[in-house]
Amino acid sequence: MEIKRDIYLNKMISLKHNGLIKIITGIRRCGKSYLLNELFYNHLLDCGVDEDHIIRFAFDSGDDLALIGESIIEIERQKRKADPDKFMAYIRGQIKDNNMYYLLLDEVQMLDCFETVLNGYLRKRNMDVYVTGSNAKFLSKDIITEFAGRGDEIHMYPLSFSEFMTVYKGDKYEGLTEYMLYGGIPLVVLRNGMENKAAALENLFGEIYIRDIQRRNKIRNISEIEDLLNILSSAIGSLTNPEKLKNTFRSVKNSNITSQTVKKYLDCLEDSFLVESALRYDIKGKAYIETPKKYYFSDMGLRNARLNFRQFEQTHAMENVIYNELRMRGYNVDVGVIPITQKDKDGKTVRKQLEVDFICNLGSLKYYIQSAFSIPDEEKRKQEIRPFTKINDSFKKIIITKDIVPSYYDENGILTMNIYDFLTDEKSLER
Repeated sequence: MEIKRDIYLNKMISLKHNGLIKIITGIRRCGKSYLLNELFYNHLLDCGVDEDHIIRFAFDSGDDLALIGESIIEIERQKRKADPDKFMAYIRGQIKDNNMYYLLLDEVQMLDCFETVLNGYLRKRNMDVYVTGSNAKFLSKDIITEFAGRGDEIHMYPLSFSEFMTVYKGDKYEGLTEYMLYGGIPLVVLRNGMENKAAALENLFGEIYIRDIQRRNKIRNISEIEDLLNILSSAIGSLTNPEKLKNTFRSVKNSNITSQTVKKYLDCLEDSFLVESALRYDIKGKAYIETPKKYYFSDMGLRNARLNFRQFEQTHAMENVIYNELRMRGYNVDVGVIPITQKDKDGKTVRKQLEVDFICNLGSLKYYIQSAFSIPDEEKRKQEIRPFTKINDSFKKIIITKDIVPSYYDENGILTMNIYDFLTDEKSLER
């Protein structure tokens, strides 16, 4: 069954022949290889490109490595990467004329000196290069330093809710419940039965994500990073920092872990795209607050699998899903903070901070968003809109609720919409 990933495919199509390397990044198993080697490959064929002018090579494939005289077993045993000279010799052998060739390289970070190799192909006018990578450092470390001005990133997420619904057989109400529980990793979505979905998610953690993080970062005490994952899973959307997490380790696990080690582990989790952090932004002071941060999982199914599906709070799940949807749409997302002063019950002036769940920015667009699972009465509504009333600018303010209500603006110009409309209409915030 084909799952359309038109957002990413259209980005790739728009970047064709631009003289830059197109880099597809994202968490393992989110569909990068499928996008590159199936959807984009078929697009090229549909455009009339000859099959022998599309060179596909996956550096995690034993069959492909054998084409260049490499053994995937020996590479693993020797803890090395694929030989670049062998690879370049193979590519030279495939180029027969001066017509355009499309080079589709999967998991290119497994090629030694890949930066130099790719830079070399930029000099060839008849080569259009597309690559994938599963590691954030592949982007932040190598692309920024080696490919500054010479690479375009296409960052890919697991399925959005709209993509999920193209293959889900129930209605959107049942669909959202399943999506928040089992997430959007394509191979999980396509499995039948709840037990099979849960088993696939648990296997992904044990066999792929944890092992990748351990191998890539040379972590000896893997139980600590697993404990950290469990702590973050139990508190998605909560403010935290390495010092606070260190104290949790010490009180719950009787561990002597340091805050520096916790920060290293947090970086590893973000590096693997398992989680993302959202900074706090002082709306009145117009300044970022570096710590504490909020952490969200890139896929709710992976988060729930960490806790064996024992701890499923729809309020937190909904907040995480909204965050991910905003990121998929290309917004930069922060947590809003509004310092205020007010009188306590004794009449004393006290300082307090109100919070806006999300501030999202994309070019000239800016929105303030509150995630409210339900608004049963006027008291709850006043609580949700209170931070909005303290913001003295004209940018759009939106409440997203799971209540099944039609979208409407109140007397303050605040838009309320239900999460189903938000998730299924990519232009919903602009309406």
